[in-house]
Amino acid sequence: MLVLEQILNGLQLGVMLFLMSAGLTLVFGIMQVVNLAHGSFYMIGAYVAATVALKTGSFLLGLLAALPAAAIAGMVVEVLILRKLYHRDHLDQVLATFGLIFFFNELVRILWGRQPLFMDVPAWLSGSVQLFPGIQYPLYRLAIISVGILVALFLYLLFSRTRLGMQIRAGATNRDMVGALGVNIRLLYTLIFGLGTLLAGLAGVMAGPILAVEAGMGESVLILTFVVIVIGGIGSVRGALIGALLVGLVDTLARAFLPDLFRLFLESSSAADRMGAALASMSVYIFMALILAFKPSGLFPVTE
Repeated sequence: MLVLEQILNGLQLGVMLFLMSAGLTLVFGIMQVVNLAHGSFYMIGAYVAATVALKTGSFLLGLLAALPAAAIAGMVVEVLILRKLYHRDHLDQVLATFGLIFFFNELVRILWGRQPLFMDVPAWLSGSVQLFPGIQYPLYRLAIISVGILVALFLYLLFSRTRLGMQIRAGATNRDMVGALGVNIRLLYTLIFGLGTLLAGLAGVMAGPILAVEAGMGESVLILTFVVIVIGGIGSVRGALIGALLVGLVDTLARAFLPDLFRLFLESSSAADRMGAALASMSVYIFMALILAFKPSGLFPVTE
């Protein structure tokens, strides 16, 4: 029973990482921009949602306010800053977006202060549901998993069934040719970046009732997001989904069961806990190294 519950927790973490990594892999895979500030839009989404929810008492209003806020913030950044970096090397992009992290963190502290905000789980999602006899699982975490499935379906339909998706895929292949055919490539890139930051904002909203909403909250999840992209294959949304689920499961199961596993071999429970916790914190990176040893371009590279 505990194993099944931890698997669901891993899927929930994986879905959160997918919402982050899908937007980031769109930006890097299509626009070829390394955006280290992606976690800042996750933070913006969480702060706007928390503020509106606390003022109005409505989680849905917080969600509806956070998504356009994250998207608009992303599009403004793309127009004012990133548009000038498309033809620069990745080092310039890294330095510029790294600077944006500090800018957004300080801006959040100026607007909201240094004390974290806390969001409550909405009342209509606060209960538990019985999945199997003896297994109760929080309804809100199941809602997060459902949101991730819907987003994955939306992205699939967008890229494979719509004219906009065709233009996005063509723009990733040959930007100059698509522009010569009459497509406004600048507007297209702005929309892609806005979509990516909207997904990051959505992840921030979903994380708000689980984690404290505070300045710098995007940096820790950004590291795992890059791990997901490397494992799944840079530029692949399908790879982002599979990679996120695998990373979520590996991280959750390792943290839950490695200390107990070490207690079988070590007499000191404290030593087993220390070793288990240390190895659990490295488990995702060990998993990434193993994947790259056999698939250097990730599980689903876009060149295949």
